Amino acid sequence: MSTRFLHHFFEPRTLAVIGASENPASLGGLVLRNIHEGGFKGQRWAVNLKGYDQVFGDPCVKRVDDLPEVPDLAIICSPIDGVPKLIHQLGKFGVKAALVLSGGAYLDRDTGNKGSIRERMLKAARESGIRVLGPECMGLIVPAKKLNASYASQPVKAGRVAYLGQSGMLANAMIDWAAGRDVGFSHLITVGDSVDVLLPDLIDYVNQFSPAQAILLHLERISDAQHFMTAVRDASRNRLVLAIKSGRTFASDISGMAPTPGIANRDVVFDAAFSRAGVVRVDDSDELLDALETLSRMKPLRGDRLAVVSNGLGPAMLAIDKLVSAGGKLAEFSDETQQALHQSQVDFSKPGENPVDLGGNATPERFVEALKIVAADANVDAVLVVHAPTRLAPSLVTAQALIANRKAFRRNLLTSWMGLKEALNARHECNLAGIPTYISPEKAVKAFMHMVDYQRVQQLLQETPPSLPFSTSAEIRAECRKLISEAKAEGRQTLSHSETAQVLEAYGIPAATSYYLTSAEQALDIAAKIEGPKALKVVHEGNCRPYRYRKHPHKISAGLLQDLETPEQVADGVRQLGEKVNEKYPEYAIHEYCLQPMQRGKHSMQVCAGITRDPVFGPLIVFGIGGYKVNVLADRQVALPPLNMSLAADVVNRTHAASLIREHSSDPDRDTQHLCQLLVKLSQMASDLGELRGLELNPLLLNRDGMLAVDFAMDLGPPARFAIMPYPEELREWLTLKNGWQVEVRPIRAEDAPLITNFHRQLSEESIRFRYFHNKSDLTQRDLSVLSHINYDRQMAFIAEHQRDDGSKEMLGVVRVWNDPDNIRTEFSVIIRDDMQGLGIGSLLMKKMIAYCTHIGTLEMVGKIMPDNHPMRALMKHLGFTCRYNMEEQVIDAIMRLNEPESEWQRHRLESLPD
Repeated sequence: MSTRFLHHFFEPRTLAVIGASENPASLGGLVLRNIHEGGFKGQRWAVNLKGYDQVFGDPCVKRVDDLPEVPDLAIICSPIDGVPKLIHQLGKFGVKAALVLSGGAYLDRDTGNKGSIRERMLKAARESGIRVLGPECMGLIVPAKKLNASYASQPVKAGRVAYLGQSGMLANAMIDWAAGRDVGFSHLITVGDSVDVLLPDLIDYVNQFSPAQAILLHLERISDAQHFMTAVRDASRNRLVLAIKSGRTFASDISGMAPTPGIANRDVVFDAAFSRAGVVRVDDSDELLDALETLSRMKPLRGDRLAVVSNGLGPAMLAIDKLVSAGGKLAEFSDETQQALHQSQVDFSKPGENPVDLGGNATPERFVEALKIVAADANVDAVLVVHAPTRLAPSLVTAQALIANRKAFRRNLLTSWMGLKEALNARHECNLAGIPTYISPEKAVKAFMHMVDYQRVQQLLQETPPSLPFSTSAEIRAECRKLISEAKAEGRQTLSHSETAQVLEAYGIPAATSYYLTSAEQALDIAAKIEGPKALKVVHEGNCRPYRYRKHPHKISAGLLQDLETPEQVADGVRQLGEKVNEKYPEYAIHEYCLQPMQRGKHSMQVCAGITRDPVFGPLIVFGIGGYKVNVLADRQVALPPLNMSLAADVVNRTHAASLIREHSSDPDRDTQHLCQLLVKLSQMASDLGELRGLELNPLLLNRDGMLAVDFAMDLGPPARFAIMPYPEELREWLTLKNGWQVEVRPIRAEDAPLITNFHRQLSEESIRFRYFHNKSDLTQRDLSVLSHINYDRQMAFIAEHQRDDGSKEMLGVVRVWNDPDNIRTEFSVIIRDDMQGLGIGSLLMKKMIAYCTHIGTLEMVGKIMPDNHPMRALMKHLGFTCRYNMEEQVIDAIMRLNEPESEWQRHRLESLPD
């Protein structure tokens, strides 16, 4: 999976259509006609076993081997049964890219023990290194290159929007919608049921090589969450990314995957993934273009406060209802704005308030006057104009007045021209002028909320968070992993209540004082030492798994006795619970009984938090309202680990629990901080303990004294694969410099932004020029985000950190690498603080990075060095790099082979020049 050879798909000089004929029902003939009509200027051939002389004027040959030269792109439209053999022939012939439009119903069926068609296609591709897009794809369209290698129903206009999808029919519909809105595309591609080139590969390619300002994604399924998240996070840093997901409900989900424990609808997991990646999600295909129009035409918002100006209160109230229900904010006008609206006498229904009702007799001039006043208010972030046509203010004339005065409006402007006949011309004028326009107030508000969501997810993507409140040690990790290993060695897939309590204690999560016993006799002795009412729970294999209440909601508190006062009552409770388990669940062995003092008072609030595992996205952090008597699933929010304090706060603030805290807590900031720290600890636990499958803390009591986990359960599974690579704690190490300093060499993390800022300030202009190839005196917020927020599956950065005598820390140097998507090559850079040079830090960092890249299987490490950077050239020679002068770029290329290719596929990638 990579972008290697993908340029053969999108910039071919020659192509061959296999299976093309002039038969009206021929898929190949249809594709070839589209290629002709698109104006492709390169050499074209048809391949057909019937041996035609020509197909639509293009020369035709009988077999691939008969082609006069190797085409850049082969487009396969012949029957699917013969496609694996065709891919083998094409690869052997030297073709680098094959587009497979053929399809069928049984691609995964193994016939004759030869493997399925998909398996044989992929095997043939791997043998030669040819890239395969398909089968069952619609094709691809690159209007700027005059390439339409698809069965699309109409021509596509060139533009700056890339559409990448998984459904050919939806892409055809999108082409028609876009044509109606005058939207053009830079690339339009569907992957179908592709065996090799996947959606993340295309996202990577578009991100690196396309002029697109926006990417539209249509998803039906995701096979590799880590690859997808890495690609889309990188893309959303550089351009707008909008996504629509089909299969959101149980009825339309054809993935056949098991449900995610503790989550009623897996669609919320996609919400969390899109939000974490900086992607704006839309609900339907029409809304996709509405959101595109808004986000591509509006300036960045400063906030989420909307003002509404209308020529009637009814339409304005429709907009406000939608705004409030969507979680938006109605702007509150300043005193100056209210006074100006009173004096101008333009506001009828509620003078000086939002919305501004201009009345049915409002003229275009009155609209302009009101907009100048409202748009000048610092409390307003955007203004929505809602207009219904009247004789005094026809839609077109009013639109022309707004367009003529648009420079006088200091805020983003959205318009809704209600109606159809008159409104069409007004919308057309606004479209031409670049002003977002919508057919209804509700659609306009929804588009505005997409802008608000986009600002939020982008801020989260680029935010540099505060320091982490908690960090584990190697001892803590080893202790907890030992507990898990021992449980698995006994054949258990769960930890007992007491073992789970030990894990919580290790990670600093307070749990209620618990006493564990196995008999009624023990109960008498232990209960006598506990004052006040007590709770008793039986722990067996059936109830020490988390999130079981989804299947048996009426048995949610089964196995629990409360308000036991005397030791005798506790002993009787042990017998009673034991008999009940033996009677109802004879297959479950009882592990232990848990005795706790009853937890009441202190105005506690019950919440639920934990870890679960999704079949696609891997470990997830969950949080929401807790307890036994509420629908805990209704409020549950999820997030992809790893979390920092900023991301944790975003999760907490999206729950109903946060609203209750803000309303009832004596110190909401304190309580929110406690919850955020808890989620960060859970995130760390999920990262450290790969075999932890699920953990539920429910109920978790939150009050003025802090938090207390009352009940909890943990189960185990195979090692997890994370959608976002967690922080690699195991790569931290302490080393000694030549001057005797002890320094920690560790991977960089998002919380290191202040260290990076101080480090950069201590660099000389020459050091900065050697690193960035130009002077860069200051780092912007975006620079800090890019340097500190890294994807550990494709990037790595090691810093050398020293602790001063006063306890503060300083950064002495950093080495970075950027891997290509299939881990063939990695490009490095290294920079050392000027006053720290000569202590061996550069050599130390480079050796650690070389060892790391070698360990993860990277084949080659490369770097570019300025010719006058003599210390770096000497270091490269010392480390064993091969250095050669690059005439074209006027730099020194330093190259080191780390590993040898293990397959023909890797050898092809390594020997090819970078795209």
